[in-house]
Amino acid sequence: MINGILWVLGCQLVGEVLVRGLGLSIPGPVVGMVLLFGVLSRRRPGPESGTLRFSDGLLRHLQLFFVPVTVGIMVHVGELGEQWLPVTGGLVLSWAAGLVTVAALGAWLQRRRGVRAGGHD
Repeated sequence: MINGILWVLGCQLVGEVLVRGLGLSIPGPVVGMVLLFGVLSRRRPGPESGTLRFSDGLLRHLQLFFVPVTVGIMVHVGELGEQWLPVTGGLVLSWAAGLVTVAALGAWLQRRRGVRAGGHD
């Protein structure tokens, strides 16, 4: 399992170094996740690998990652109340953009597979 932790943290570190070194405007952990995806796609670890066991452990306690966000909302509730219109607009627009993106991607994938609307394979 320590090997898995090292792979995850190592990819995050490389992502941080790349982002800071190249001056990119992408978060380092996102670049690290893409690197980790590439490594895992190439290595194809088995179900008992340390990386997969570590990630399963993280997923089992995923709810803990929402605690800092909730505390941040509670600390800044006054500002959110004052800026409710831009916050609501941003939430609605980002939700709509995500919905349209997923619908377009789904339609494109169906066309690529040759599935007609309303029909089955």
